[in-house]
Amino acid sequence: QVQLVESGGGLVQPGGSLRLSCAASGFTSAFYVIAWFRRAPGKEREGVACISNRDGSTYYAHSVKGRFTISKDNAKNTVSLQMNSLKPEDTAVYYCAADNVHGSSWYHPNLYDYWGQGTQVTVSS
Repeated sequence: QVQLVESGGGLVQPGGSLRLSCAASGFTSAFYVIAWFRRAPGKEREGVACISNRDGSTYYAHSVKGRFTISKDNAKNTVSLQMNSLKPEDTAVYYCAADNVHGSSWYHPNLYDYWGQGTQVTVSS
């Protein structure tokens, strides 16, 4: 059974940094990706970043490119999202998701069957 558990959310001032982690377990195939999505109040779920377990390829939404970095630690089975230069518009509940998704389609949330419980990120002064 696939399980995803997020941690690391919180309150940070604009311009600050946060690091989210997603602990993943239960995969029976190596051909999967782990992605971070977010949902802000009144908005639809948005793909933020994605990393392929197969070859380490990374993908980013235009709105976070250059500010966020996704990485994986194979020894710990965790995927992290380092978020720098945070803006108020980054405020949202952040979810990690995983499935056997082709990299070119990573930002479609309906392609993922496995989701974490979410962690709140609030960027405010």
